Amino acid sequence: MILSTTPTLEGHPIREYLGIVTAETIIGANALRDFAASFRDFFGGRSSSYEEVFVQGKEEALRELSERAQRMGANAVVGIHLEYDTVGNAGSMLMVVATGTAVKI
Repeated sequence: MILSTTPTLEGHPIREYLGIVTAETIIGANALRDFAASFRDFFGGRSSSYEEVFVQGKEEALRELSERAQRMGANAVVGIHLEYDTVGNAGSMLMVVATGTAVKI
């Protein structure tokens, strides 16, 4: 499965557009991450614990996007867009939404 943020794939003409495909994932940021991040917020610097949550959320959303596209008969997804938002009480969970167009190349 080829995943791309571009609308076309150089050297691979799109033979068929199968439709929009989406995937969502929600990951909780636990209290230990919040505690560690509060020190980073106070003293400055990067929060590797939260960065890991973003990476995990992106990877899970793209994996799910790929699986859903494959069930549609696609072998590629083009025009992928990722959105990040917080949900839950006090924004304690990260939501990642991946959207693209399932295609056959």
